[in-house]
Amino acid sequence: MTTAVGELDLLLTDHHVHSTWSDDAVSSPMENLVAARDTGLASIRMVDHVRTTTTWVPGFLAEVAALPRIDGLEVLTGVEAKILDASGRLDVPDDLVVGPGGVDRILIADHQFPGPDGPWSPRRTLEEMATGLTGQDALDILVTATVRAMGRVGRGQLAHLFSLLPKIGLHESALCDDHLAAIADAAVRSGTTVEVNEKWRCPGPRVVLALAAAGVPLVGSTDSHECSTVGRYSWVSDAASATRLVGTR
Repeated sequence: MTTAVGELDLLLTDHHVHSTWSDDAVSSPMENLVAARDTGLASIRMVDHVRTTTTWVPGFLAEVAALPRIDGLEVLTGVEAKILDASGRLDVPDDLVVGPGGVDRILIADHQFPGPDGPWSPRRTLEEMATGLTGQDALDILVTATVRAMGRVGRGQLAHLFSLLPKIGLHESALCDDHLAAIADAAVRSGTTVEVNEKWRCPGPRVVLALAAAGVPLVGSTDSHECSTVGRYSWVSDAASATRLVGTR
């Protein structure tokens, strides 16, 4: 059944909230929980950064599991990891459990460009583009790596999709319809959600509409690093209203 997806569907969710388990965040899981309650959210995803060397995930999960239950508020978990290379490998610990007994989802992040030999910084990517890598080639590599990462994870979440583009001198408008179709098809096939991200203001309306029309589940995300911003939307609210999202449920 095709239905209108109202802006409240996004605004009642915040599926990317960091805590002091990340070294660049300042609020505890409890403080984030209270903020989610006070903002009137229906669901929150507690998320923190991991690398292959991370060992603290069980402690993080135990702390979240011990939080008091709040009626009407669903508490979910996740870890955020960057795409390492063009094959779609992710920067996650080998022993990470996803599903029962582990995190609910892995957030797939384009923190760096997924080069063929490993992650490239924006500076390295710009240098490669100055010496022969075209913008369309870069987009092809990024999209392909993202699709492959979704296939590796299964039931992941795309974090701040295409936030990397401005850092390497590109814009979402350069994405072709085939790029968007590839992302949407892979997301539907793998059960991946896509967040509409307040902090990085992405993905933009064209991408959001394409994903929604393909039936990709969309969630709101502040990418909060302090509790005062949990569930507080401006750009996401405007984007939801402007796009008049349509999706399949």
